[in-house]
Amino acid sequence: MWLSENVRLQRGGTLAEAWIVYKTFGRLNARRDNVILYPTSYSAHHTDIEWLVSPDHALDPNRYFIVIPNMLTNGLSSSPSNTPDFPEVTTYDNVMLQRQMMLELFGVNRIKLVYGWSMGAQQAYHWAALFGADVERIVVNCGSAKTAPHNFVFLEGVRTAVQAARTPEEGLRAMGRIYAGWALSQTFYRREMWRGLGFKDLEDFLVRSWEASFLRRDARDLMAQLWTWQNGDISANDLYRGDLQMALAGIKAKVLLMPSATDLYFQTDDNRAELPYLRDAKLVEIPSVWGHRAGNPLANPEDAAFIDAQVEALLNA
Repeated sequence: MWLSENVRLQRGGTLAEAWIVYKTFGRLNARRDNVILYPTSYSAHHTDIEWLVSPDHALDPNRYFIVIPNMLTNGLSSSPSNTPDFPEVTTYDNVMLQRQMMLELFGVNRIKLVYGWSMGAQQAYHWAALFGADVERIVVNCGSAKTAPHNFVFLEGVRTAVQAARTPEEGLRAMGRIYAGWALSQTFYRREMWRGLGFKDLEDFLVRSWEASFLRRDARDLMAQLWTWQNGDISANDLYRGDLQMALAGIKAKVLLMPSATDLYFQTDDNRAELPYLRDAKLVEIPSVWGHRAGNPLANPEDAAFIDAQVEALLNA
């Protein structure tokens, strides 16, 4: 765990103590030029995404020094569940603290790759926009530079269901069922692909996969992190003053935009709209029926192989 004191936040709040729980893999080389940062996604702890760090995947700890920082509000790093009167935090706040941590702990100011899925992709985009040539490459896997209006509305539905529930448990169960309809595609359900994951019927899938996933977490943390997601915008800072096109044009890193063809809330069209303003970018769509979950294909080797090939090519570029 890394700790910083008296942290002033973008929206005006202050954290007397802000900490980031992190995990590292591999070794930092003498030149400090083999660093991959892999931020967490919505509701995830590092344990939920570290499966991708493996010699069998592009994030190979035998070649790279990989750091997974847990987002503020995820329940491990500073969050409402472990910090009284927790203020609103933005993605900007997250990446500024991550930057400070990398400098203080490891003496690293240049990153070979920031790899992110979903909210992790939003952090990757922020890293590239805010830190210029110090970020060589980013992977935006099922994410965007700014949370789209329809994405915002989807999250409002989730928020309302949780807040209207009589108990936190009831709210989290409702959240799981709402999320199940958005995170996977219509085709996934039409083909009953949940059967291949070991579930006996659709109700079993909803209860043991989706409800169970959110019941692991504290509703206060999930609501705070949802606010961070809704307000994601790489231009919402003093550097770009709300000019999204200028923020995109200011990115010097090589950018891999990798949406899923069937993602219902981080849509490919959002990335297509960003592409003309990026200096050095490529858009490659994951040809998957797994919806948003195509970007984190723990149980989906076909999509995992596709992602590995694209990331390996970027790392070698």
